[in-house]
Amino acid sequence: MTNLEKSGEKEIVKTKANPVWLEKLFHLTERETNVKTEIIAGITTFMAMSYIIFVNPMILSDAGIPREAAIGATIFASVLATVLFALWANMPIAVAPGMGLNAFFAYTVVLGHGLNWQTGLGAVFISGVVFFVLTITGLRKKIIQCIPNVLKSAISVGIGLFIAFIGFKQAGIIVSHKENLVALGEITKPEPLLALIGFIVVAVLTVRKVKGAAIMSIFLVTILGMIIGIVHPPKSIISFSLPSISDTFLKMDILAALHYGLFSIIFSFTMVELFDNLGSMVGLSKKAGLMDEKGNIEGLDKALIADSMATMASAAMGSTAMNAYVENATGIAEGGKTGLKALVVAFLFLLSLLFTPLIGVIPSFATSPVLILVGAFMLTEIKNISLNDYSDAIPVFLTIVLMPLTFSIGEGLTFGFLSYTIIKLLTNRAKEIHWLMYIISAAFILSFIFQV
Repeated sequence: MTNLEKSGEKEIVKTKANPVWLEKLFHLTERETNVKTEIIAGITTFMAMSYIIFVNPMILSDAGIPREAAIGATIFASVLATVLFALWANMPIAVAPGMGLNAFFAYTVVLGHGLNWQTGLGAVFISGVVFFVLTITGLRKKIIQCIPNVLKSAISVGIGLFIAFIGFKQAGIIVSHKENLVALGEITKPEPLLALIGFIVVAVLTVRKVKGAAIMSIFLVTILGMIIGIVHPPKSIISFSLPSISDTFLKMDILAALHYGLFSIIFSFTMVELFDNLGSMVGLSKKAGLMDEKGNIEGLDKALIADSMATMASAAMGSTAMNAYVENATGIAEGGKTGLKALVVAFLFLLSLLFTPLIGVIPSFATSPVLILVGAFMLTEIKNISLNDYSDAIPVFLTIVLMPLTFSIGEGLTFGFLSYTIIKLLTNRAKEIHWLMYIISAAFILSFIFQV
């Protein structure tokens, strides 16, 4: 048998391993993955980001949005956005209302300015329109393409540290401290102790290449929590009372947002979401192997359009701007590379309408070990960064360090972009700066000026 025949036979075997219709839809073999891997990756991602089902409605209800409608809007918006990413863009990225953006909406826009939530949702909708215009004109894609490769790698590393920081904080391994800002928590307490056990389990299983290591760790820690009495089983597993969004559907007040003159608020929404989402998409796509050597991301055009449409739809349903969750990295670490992973997440979000009590059992200290491990995985991108050139090394340093220290991907990007542009410009290396970097830097400066 010739080498060509052998190659062809191997390809047929690979294709047979995946259903033909899934091959056509998600190109599984082309991306060197299979159905089982994508399903495990999807479940893992959902387990890591399912907390949004409970956290987002709580924050939105503080702004006056009816809690039941907030729950429904959160789930339905997440399903719609993630399905778009899965079926249209074939991206292994699940999308949900962005953390940080929801707090900005509730505590700054609504409560801070004394506005009603309908006006706030109007501002969210307008920011979605701005994203859509930037996308269809190609400016949003050009913004991503103009980012220097060293900053792209720095974004990935910074997100990794940010994810790990969240994991340590949720586990109680690190805690707030008046003098030192952060300090080691009481790790002999049940929660951080179980988190450390979970981390050892997921780390060992990962090193031994056991598929589903993250899920095994999450369930193990949850069960141990039940045994010692710090995690309580739900009174009922299934709820047949589905949340309604009738109180919030199409209730956003766009005219009021425009009449009030919310330029600074809309601008802040736009800047924060653009670069939070930008950082997440770049880092996750790079980790999933969807970025080529030139920095181009496969399926990016459709993903960006889907993102802007999802933000408008979310505001129409009664929730805040959508974001590509950094927790997607947990599923990507399990091998997820296609939209099938995202489709699994969307299905589980939809299913959560029935199983909300059961999902609520999983504590944050059970998912935190996975986030910490993912931070270690994403640190590997640092090998692509040359630190010999200080005009690159300093912006890279600021990008990586300030993401976890400011607890914001967007703030890390701000200091990284501004320092890169200023240092290159003042050291007679302006030719290395893409012209769009000047516009981005000016936008960041404006965001500081108009920050509310």
